[in-house]
Amino acid sequence: MTPSLGPLVQSFFTDHLPVQKGLRQGSIRSYRDTVRLFLCFVSEQRGGSIASLTIEDLGFDQVLAFLKYLEQERGNSVRTRNQRRAALNTFYSYLALRVPEMLAACQRIAAIPVKRTALPDTHYLADDEVTALFRSLPKQGRFALRDRILLLFLYNTGARVQEVADLRMEHLDFVPPAKVHLHGKGDKWRICPLWEETVKGLQQLLTEQHTLPDGYVFCAIPNRPLTRFGIYKIVRRHAALWDTDSPQPRRVSPHLFRHTAAVHLLESGVEINVIRGWLGHVSVDTTNRYAELTLNAKARALAACAVNSGVSAGSRARTAWKDDKTLLEWLNSL
Repeated sequence: MTPSLGPLVQSFFTDHLPVQKGLRQGSIRSYRDTVRLFLCFVSEQRGGSIASLTIEDLGFDQVLAFLKYLEQERGNSVRTRNQRRAALNTFYSYLALRVPEMLAACQRIAAIPVKRTALPDTHYLADDEVTALFRSLPKQGRFALRDRILLLFLYNTGARVQEVADLRMEHLDFVPPAKVHLHGKGDKWRICPLWEETVKGLQQLLTEQHTLPDGYVFCAIPNRPLTRFGIYKIVRRHAALWDTDSPQPRRVSPHLFRHTAAVHLLESGVEINVIRGWLGHVSVDTTNRYAELTLNAKARALAACAVNSGVSAGSRARTAWKDDKTLLEWLNSL
């Protein structure tokens, strides 16, 4: 007898992903969004409710139609289409384990190719833009301190938005050299150093919030952490207020600070493998793309061949990264 669809979906999310694969809640939510969207699509195509769907309704043709729907009707990018496809592959691999009759269909679905797509452009903020953005932040208001330290922490660490949302007081170590322990992808932890300015701001924020040792650092209300989407809204709101004079407003997101941190580290002479560890990249190939981002980096590489060449000592990046010999020595020791 073929198992019902409902219990299989439930066990996929309550046992297979968290227990068998050890995925974190953020990753599980991504799978949930894909499966929910897929089930809604199939039920609409069938003209019934989700509760009436059976395993037999989730065939190869339905997956192909769903992927086509994502691009042509929802306007999703090829990259998003590929991500949804990968999530469905995991789901169907699980179904094949539990329902052997589905094996042939699951193998066909697994063979659906990944669509080739160019890497998206990687944008970042220049030194003067970072300075202007922080100068534009409000100094008064209920959340003025929190928002300023949130943006400073993003720029200092290059942390992913989920890593910031999950940050607790116990992950911070203010004993010199100050550092933070970030819980990244693949359940991996990494250490990032903290600037003195960041440390002072965090200490002030934690004191004003009366944060408990195991409490969250960035909160919407006391003891209730900001969500990923809450952090996005904060960043975009302040960026919109700063970027009012631009004819085409910049798309500033938390991830833009990650790119900015990487580029400024690179421009300051930090070794590429150190940046890889700083950002938590699995492969150095991911980090290498930052070397292609700026004309400034290429100009300095060319100028290095000249006798009296160099970069301005007055740049913010040099002040923040290059001149701190203790910090660079500590990074190189990682």
